[in-house]
Amino acid sequence: MHFPKNSSMADISYICKRTVVSTKPVQPGKTHPLSALDRAMEHNRVRIVYYYRTPPGREVGEVTKRLRETISEMLTSFPMVTGRLQRNEEGQWVVKCNDAGVRMWLKSVDREKELKLVHWEDMFHKIYFWSTFYVQLTEFEEGGLAIGFSCTHLLADPICATMIIKAWADTSLLGEMPNPPLFHSSLPLIRPVNSINHNPYTHLINHYKSSLDNSTPVTNTKYTTIALLFTNPMVQASGLFWTCISNVKGRREGLVNMSICLDMRKILGLDEGFFGNCMVYNAVHGGISMDMKYQKLLWLHEDDRFSVLMGGCDHLICTNLEDVEPYSAMFEEGYAPVRVSYHIEPVSTEGQVLILPAPPEEGPLSRVVMVTLPENEVVKLCKDVLVLSFSLLS
Repeated sequence: MHFPKNSSMADISYICKRTVVSTKPVQPGKTHPLSALDRAMEHNRVRIVYYYRTPPGREVGEVTKRLRETISEMLTSFPMVTGRLQRNEEGQWVVKCNDAGVRMWLKSVDREKELKLVHWEDMFHKIYFWSTFYVQLTEFEEGGLAIGFSCTHLLADPICATMIIKAWADTSLLGEMPNPPLFHSSLPLIRPVNSINHNPYTHLINHYKSSLDNSTPVTNTKYTTIALLFTNPMVQASGLFWTCISNVKGRREGLVNMSICLDMRKILGLDEGFFGNCMVYNAVHGGISMDMKYQKLLWLHEDDRFSVLMGGCDHLICTNLEDVEPYSAMFEEGYAPVRVSYHIEPVSTEGQVLILPAPPEEGPLSRVVMVTLPENEVVKLCKDVLVLSFSLLS
């Protein structure tokens, strides 16, 4: 999130680090296999920050104490979250559900840059000891709480990450989990009815493989994120920012290459409670049919040696997250999130646009658009006439 340069910043006070395990032991020898879409996201990560007001008069530590208790209860339904990665006989990643726990950090701060509110550690050489999920609870001295959640994209997409926070909130507020997660050993590929006699879209698959093979190296460019309130759904928002960002990058004719990331759960006939990666990146070339999306999924199942590293992608990435429901995650009666931010890392070379639901009070058609670009391009974007017509969220 972008903060003004003259805003006062303070160091975060480190309180303690814990390893949180589930309240019920996992069955010995249990493992969780990963799908082709899971493995395609190996080098990426998801980070989310929820901001809450807290009841007046609460002592520092009082709110987080209850949350530390309920997260253990919630984790009994997510054995793969507390597990650790290991290779199977074919050399593919699987999760050993050994209840090794989730890393939790407790910190205190009055105000700081956003990514300091969500902890992350890159994979290190001793994979067995590396936690794939992290939680950070940060209490603000003047009241309020930030819940930072991060995970490897290998095990969960942003929708699944949102599902975990919602399950935790329900456990805290209701004492139960109304909608437990559903785990599948593999993605059920369901061919669209109208595509049975169609020829495979080999040109699309070959283009996708080529883009993965020829991805550019990750640079040291410094990126900045801004968030804007937009009163139109995904299609209008993505089109507008595609045009504005292309102008910022100096395109006088045509637009920069863009890939749109869409959730495939409905196309595959999966229940809303499905836990696992189910988002696919599609290059925008005059529209892509359902059957084309299916062919890309089919190729990933047949040849999953490639991992989509967003930091080396030369397309502007636009991710549709307008169907997630982060504002229903209420840990205490009457205290819903006041704001939620999402980050998918590393950022692609050309930048990233995330389209999210706005807080309910902004209306059902409102969206929050989080744009991440190189710093110099963000300055130009904020001066764009069209962008200036929307409100900048501080």
